[in-house]
Amino acid sequence: MNDHPAWAAPGLLGLALADPALHGVLAAAGPLPWRRRAPGFPGLLRTICGQQISNRAAGAIWARLRALPGALDPAGLMALDDAVLCGVAGLSRPKAAHARSLATAILEGRLRLEDLAGMADEDAVAHLCAIRGLGRWTAQVHLLFAEDRPDIFPEGDLALAAALAHLRDLPARLPPRALAEAARGWQPWRSLAARLLWHHWRHVTGRPGKDPEDDG
Repeated sequence: MNDHPAWAAPGLLGLALADPALHGVLAAAGPLPWRRRAPGFPGLLRTICGQQISNRAAGAIWARLRALPGALDPAGLMALDDAVLCGVAGLSRPKAAHARSLATAILEGRLRLEDLAGMADEDAVAHLCAIRGLGRWTAQVHLLFAEDRPDIFPEGDLALAAALAHLRDLPARLPPRALAEAARGWQPWRSLAARLLWHHWRHVTGRPGKDPEDDG
């Protein structure tokens, strides 16, 4: 379990008891890779890049954005205009606005990233979602991949819904509320369940590395 946090091993054992089919993903798809995203401003900026577009497109935009001098610092990003953020990096104008909203909130002290570690999961999600452009999916994906939280499940993620439908041979993907309800059975290891479902979906679709945390 190289690079896996200490809770991953007991989490896999817990999931094996709670849901043998989910745990069986490892037998078919192989060892679970442990992908991480940078904490703080860069990690949130990367997640904004991935909102509502394909992972391939998000990865290409992120590669251009992070290459811009100063872009990974709130003050540095605020110095970049749309000609750079949109024309060079490829962000849409709404996403450029979201990136500036994030940077402004950090600079003004309204978003306290250093305090996230001490917050309960839902409190941390709410703190992030108070910033324009940071929705629930963005907050959950950040907490899951940048903070290694063990019990976060992004119920609005389409790949998770598709993976569960395939794994359980459901007639259709579950909507977010039903998906969140289904995930309750995996507490307190819902982050690990999400990683296993993404792993399963990469395996069955033949598209390795195309989950939300992949930096492309």
